Amino acid sequence: MSAPLIWIGLPLMLAVFLLLLPRERLVTALGTVSALLLTGIAYWLPPDTTQRLGSLSLRIEPSLTLLGRQITLDAGDQTLLMLVYGTAAFWFFGTFAVGQARQIVALGMAIIALLMASLAVRPFLYSALFIQVAVLMSVPLLASAKIKEKAHGSAAQPSVRGLLRFLISQTLGMPFILLAGFLLSGIEAGPADVAQVIQASLLLLLGFAFLLAVFPLNTWLPLLAEETSPYTVGFLLTMLSTFGLVLALNFIDRFSWLRNSTQLPTVLQFIGILTLVTAGVWAAFQRHLARIAAYGLLAEIGVSLLAISLPDRQIGLQILFSLLLPRTLALGIWTMSINILQTQTGDLRFAAVQGLVRRYPLATAGVIFSNLSLAGTPLLAAFPFRQTLWERLALQSFPLAFWFGIASLGLWLIALRTLAVLTMSPDNVEWNSQETWPQRILLSIGLLALFLLGSFPQLAQPVLTSLPTMFEFLGK
Repeated sequence: MSAPLIWIGLPLMLAVFLLLLPRERLVTALGTVSALLLTGIAYWLPPDTTQRLGSLSLRIEPSLTLLGRQITLDAGDQTLLMLVYGTAAFWFFGTFAVGQARQIVALGMAIIALLMASLAVRPFLYSALFIQVAVLMSVPLLASAKIKEKAHGSAAQPSVRGLLRFLISQTLGMPFILLAGFLLSGIEAGPADVAQVIQASLLLLLGFAFLLAVFPLNTWLPLLAEETSPYTVGFLLTMLSTFGLVLALNFIDRFSWLRNSTQLPTVLQFIGILTLVTAGVWAAFQRHLARIAAYGLLAEIGVSLLAISLPDRQIGLQILFSLLLPRTLALGIWTMSINILQTQTGDLRFAAVQGLVRRYPLATAGVIFSNLSLAGTPLLAAFPFRQTLWERLALQSFPLAFWFGIASLGLWLIALRTLAVLTMSPDNVEWNSQETWPQRILLSIGLLALFLLGSFPQLAQPVLTSLPTMFEFLGK
């Protein structure tokens, strides 16, 4: 059996099967177990390696040819497979608390398989097409989340502006990436035509600017978060941004002249700090919980670009991949908590959620501590790695470090404002937790994990430190 069939073909078939199941809890259970099994297979039997089980020899072939195109997952992709499907299991398991299992688990499994195919297809130019199919498949996922929200009490017709802008933005990025790949296909070793290289570089920059929602092409993200289920948006955009970053790194790794360019770190630095600062500052003035979480995700994209721009690329990649687990954990808890509050109030504006701490204490804690973690608060999951990045930026440029601090301060301030709003209730209101037991259990485990990763960051390092090896040149 081949690796693409196991980690791409089987998830696609499983997605169809899960869509047909009538019970949401069964969909959640099967989806979570399947994602964990795919993670375990990647750990025990990685592609292109042979394992012996007594007298039995097991081997997964790395390549599969489909319609004249080769799809390859080799031993270097082992850690990525474990991370992706382990992350998927985390998000799928969360549907026990928020519902929407048929949409998130079934369609999410198919989207992840398509995104994995985008990294495995050869020639590399076809990656953009797989991403575009994944984006198109995410439309029914987001649209079904709107219908679900309307069914819970929203009388007005739900807006689709954010969904349309999301689709337009992601679709506009694909032609730029395809054109850039076409222009660059003949000059992988070195630039033969300077004018052609400049054109291709600009196209590539525009394509990934749309794909990663960097400033100023990110206005759709807070709007989409406001209109749609926060947990659905959190899952989808976490996956899309992660694969978008890996795809961008693959482009950099493939072309030596781009990899060795002296202008590239400066461009990434400028875009990264601009995205981070605008997200952090604008978050401080928001009055809607879902929009705040969206700006938190935008800030993380800026942080990732800053990590890639560091002069020491090995340290930059280590920081980038070390932040993936704390980011996923924080965004998962954050959006789950917001979803729970939204189910109660139907509205996530500050005026509607005021004083909910006495009825939803764990959901309130999830909102605050996840926000603080992404702001780089000590003892929380993201702190060790954000602190390392901040120190590296300070050694390189004081203005960079200053603006990094301003952005973190913005996320800090909105966390304090949110805390003040959620705890602002009359004294005569009794404490009475109204979270369900699955919600209490999942939120408690998540909050504990935030503090454990912040206090013992080395727990995740055995897995994350090997991720840079998937790149032939950048990881060395």
